Amino acid sequence: MEEVKKQSIFAAWISLISNVLLTILKVAVGLLFNSPVLIADGVHNAGDVIASAAALGSMRISSRPPDEDHPYGHGKAEVIGASVVATILLLAAFYVGYHSIVALFEPMPEAHVIALIAAVLSLIWKLVLYVYTIRIGRRANSKGLIATAQDHLADVYASGAAVIGIGLGLIGQMANMPILAYGDPIAGIIVAVLVLKLAADMARESIDILMEKAIGSHELAALEQIVRGIEEVKRIDRIRAREHGQYIIIDLRVGVDGQMTIQQGHDVIRKIKKAILSSHPNVSEVMIHLNPWYPGAPEASEAEPSVSIGDSGGVRVEE
Repeated sequence: MEEVKKQSIFAAWISLISNVLLTILKVAVGLLFNSPVLIADGVHNAGDVIASAAALGSMRISSRPPDEDHPYGHGKAEVIGASVVATILLLAAFYVGYHSIVALFEPMPEAHVIALIAAVLSLIWKLVLYVYTIRIGRRANSKGLIATAQDHLADVYASGAAVIGIGLGLIGQMANMPILAYGDPIAGIIVAVLVLKLAADMARESIDILMEKAIGSHELAALEQIVRGIEEVKRIDRIRAREHGQYIIIDLRVGVDGQMTIQQGHDVIRKIKKAILSSHPNVSEVMIHLNPWYPGAPEASEAEPSVSIGDSGGVRVEE
């Protein structure tokens, strides 16, 4: 797991450096050859530099161990970083969309082969970066790196639009069909819509995690199946789980034989935790309360007092 974290940080550094180099390339070529679409793509890439830096910073913070002020760790730092990336993508979508619409009502500039080469290079570079970062991000369940990968995907769309726009402009110049030059702003509008949807999806996922949304029903059912497989567990009174950045936190309340000693209850808790953690490495915390269960007893209600046994062996009565 530690090796995967190192790979995630390395991938984030690669993304940051790549965005800096691509920003310089696009803006320089765009200014030299008067290519508005390449300049706009370069400005978009400048925003990506900020997004990559935010993702990298949040990933470094999230890797810190729990401390006195943050006993559950710093996992949500990555979610905040992903929110920053979503915000930058949102602004980029409006920026690209606005300039594409304005370009429809202005004279189309002359297209150049060098600008096309720069756009193709950017497209290939970003596509490779997307595949690379999304694989590591999913393997590490890193929200920050997955957000960075989605940012690369948005750049693939933008660079693709630049390639189409500049390519159509060159074809229009050779075939004496100036109307083809308008393919550039039209492609830009389509890209703006795609990036806008991407930003909205990312923002919604980040908000869900920050608002403590439960994990999916299939994942929850799989966890419940593991708990039911523990022989000493007679009843599941409650099972809840939520994402906390890279990892999941589980809150579990189960019924066990009311005649058990504290030591026996303590051992059952360890058994449940071991079963969950061994099959779900992305789970970092399992909080378990044991309720007394007696043969033939009705389901316990939330209003009834229940005995809770912590992993340390302590006992308290909950109302």
